[in-house]
Amino acid sequence: MSEPVKKAFIARIGTVFLNISAGRSLPALITAVGIAGALLALGYPRTARTQPAAVTVANGEDLRPLYANAEDAAEGKRLANASCAGCHGANGISITPDVPHLAGQRPVYLYDELRVYQSGGRSNSPMNNAVKFLNNDALIKLAAYYASLDPAQPESANAGNVAEIDPVQAGKTAAAACAGCHGDAGISKTPGMPSLAGLDPKYLTAAMKAYKDGQRKNMVMAALVASINEADMDNIALYYALQTPARAQTPSTGNQMTGKAAAAPCAGCHGDQGVSANPATPSLAGQDAEYVAAALQAYKDGSRDDATMKGLAAALADGAIKDLAAFYAAQQPHSPSVQKPLSTAEWAGRCDRCHGVNGNSIDPRSPALAAQRADYLTNVLHAYRTGARRSPAMAAMSAVLSEQDVEKLAAHYARQQPRAFVYMIVPTK
Repeated sequence: MSEPVKKAFIARIGTVFLNISAGRSLPALITAVGIAGALLALGYPRTARTQPAAVTVANGEDLRPLYANAEDAAEGKRLANASCAGCHGANGISITPDVPHLAGQRPVYLYDELRVYQSGGRSNSPMNNAVKFLNNDALIKLAAYYASLDPAQPESANAGNVAEIDPVQAGKTAAAACAGCHGDAGISKTPGMPSLAGLDPKYLTAAMKAYKDGQRKNMVMAALVASINEADMDNIALYYALQTPARAQTPSTGNQMTGKAAAAPCAGCHGDQGVSANPATPSLAGQDAEYVAAALQAYKDGSRDDATMKGLAAALADGAIKDLAAFYAAQQPHSPSVQKPLSTAEWAGRCDRCHGVNGNSIDPRSPALAAQRADYLTNVLHAYRTGARRSPAMAAMSAVLSEQDVEKLAAHYARQQPRAFVYMIVPTK
């Protein structure tokens, strides 16, 4: 420690004793001296560079942690023990919920993240306060130290490792009892029974719930859905949405041409030719004519409750209802814009493109995910989804993840075996 630094540190200690004699409490004194005093003791004087203002870095300067030597890492250890170990654990292995492991993390990523916190680019009071007085040299040495450590061990492969269920196959199995009325793969052959193939899953799930809670009146349907839980309903709806739709194989008795004119007011919600663009509104194209007619009669007499549909159906004569149903039955149905959800393995395959095989990044700027705490990974993915963390690539990837996808991905990476990675600096000619 240089003489000027020693004098500055002694002056700080003198201030502490003066404050003790003035009656200030010990916690207040610790706060007053804070990290600045600790850094002075370690030989890192406060300078203009240590202020929490945004700092611009020349291209490639963030690679400086790769050039750190053993002495730099040892200095980084002293800094880590003073400022970081309380949250991130001894040797960078966290035992605190939602706080990440740092051991074995990629050095340039660590350095970049420390700089983001220091500049106020991410709001986290403990982290912002911990790094705001560190100069650039200290950040480099901290990153080099943590990168040099052996990474944490993965979570047990049996911890929450339940075999993943294919939702479409599960939906097909659960829908076996439906085929007797609604036809194989959801194409009706029975007059009065609606086709289910190609209906948007949001609409079909809502319809099943309406039968279950009594909003829709049908004793057979109420009995069938009474024992079906919400997850099974979602799977059934997804299965039918992914089946190729076709016109119901049932007769219609109305006049299609007359029905086309009567259908004009319906196009705003159900789409031209009965192909709906709204997931909450059913497509009517190719639907069984007798079912459509019965549904309109139910809206007309109030046994189905919907103010918009009741108003429209009330103006229709019985003959017009049959014609309208015949027109829609003759139209060609279209598949909704629905895709089979990706499995955790498929999502992880996409993540591995940047984060390395099984989350073991070989890019010093990209974080390793293998054996990271699952609770921390879950929080980070949520932060990217909500914009609390900013990254165009991560925002695009995480925006389409469901809550279950996030939890499964986090658990997947927490169980992977981490690999330390050594970066070799190749001299230029």
